[in-house]
Amino acid sequence: MLLGLFVAGCKEEAAPARPLTRVRTVTVQPVEFSPTITLTGTVEARNRTDLSFRISGKISERYVNPGEHVTADQVLARLESQDEENEVRSAKAGVESAESQLRQATAAFERQRNLLASGNTTRRDFDQAEANQRSAAAQLEQARAQLNQAENQLSYTVLRAGAPGIIVSRMAEAGQVVSQAQPVYTLALDGPRDAVFNVHEWALANLVMEKGLAVSLVSDHAVTARGSVREISPVVDARTMTIRMKVGLAETPPLMTLGALVNGAGPMKPMRAFLVPWGSMFEIDGKSAMWVVDPRSTTVSLKPVTIERYTRDSIAVIDGLQPGEIVVTAGAQLLRPGQKVEIAEQKP
Repeated sequence: MLLGLFVAGCKEEAAPARPLTRVRTVTVQPVEFSPTITLTGTVEARNRTDLSFRISGKISERYVNPGEHVTADQVLARLESQDEENEVRSAKAGVESAESQLRQATAAFERQRNLLASGNTTRRDFDQAEANQRSAAAQLEQARAQLNQAENQLSYTVLRAGAPGIIVSRMAEAGQVVSQAQPVYTLALDGPRDAVFNVHEWALANLVMEKGLAVSLVSDHAVTARGSVREISPVVDARTMTIRMKVGLAETPPLMTLGALVNGAGPMKPMRAFLVPWGSMFEIDGKSAMWVVDPRSTTVSLKPVTIERYTRDSIAVIDGLQPGEIVVTAGAQLLRPGQKVEIAEQKP
């Protein structure tokens, strides 16, 4: 029995010590961190207008559809115009009647003037003839004004594009009765374009806009343009809690058509942060944390941290770490507080 106990004791003394957990680390230092904010929006015309008839009536014909390009003064739609055409004919007849009356009054005035010169008429008859001529001239002027007004009313039954552009919406159909100034079409005028974004208030407050935004197509990132912030809405959309921002494009590539989805990228205001690898992420009580190595005892402790942003290659920590601290980047899942670790050599 004594011999067995001696042999067993020798075996226990010869048992090797458990190896330390090997981890990879990084020594953190603060840097000026300025990540890029990417917004998604659409391309819109800088100038657009609603087109409507100047008078009420029933639409008899419409000629264009949304998406079509129209030229200046192109006819877009018509109203039924029988009443206006009748008004024009009546006004033309009134002009002809007034012209006939003026010719008669002028001829009578000329006779009275000749007779007065030869002493064969009275001054009263001459004055009456002159007054009749002036009245006939005024009636002709009034008839011509009524004709001009009737012709304008007839022209108002035709809806024309005031400038070249693209029809983006149609709000009425043939056969529909529309009132005066009721929108029928919306026209996006040719010319400069805007990239329009709905931006969260936080992003708007932290976005550096002095140098503008880099705008690219969502479907093709090779199609790019440069834009500067042109307009920011003073109110917040109650439904989306966002603010509408318009970025004027310096030059619009042909592929950036109206309604195209675009990304707008711009830098955030710089901040002081620690950039650590993704492998450093851990959790304590449902909150973000990281393992920190004590350089003297090579033991680890878990420190809660505040993360500002996740990037493709790293995590930006703005609180919880100190300059020069050693943070575990690999092997964190094997650690416990106070555990002694072995730091692996860094690969060159």
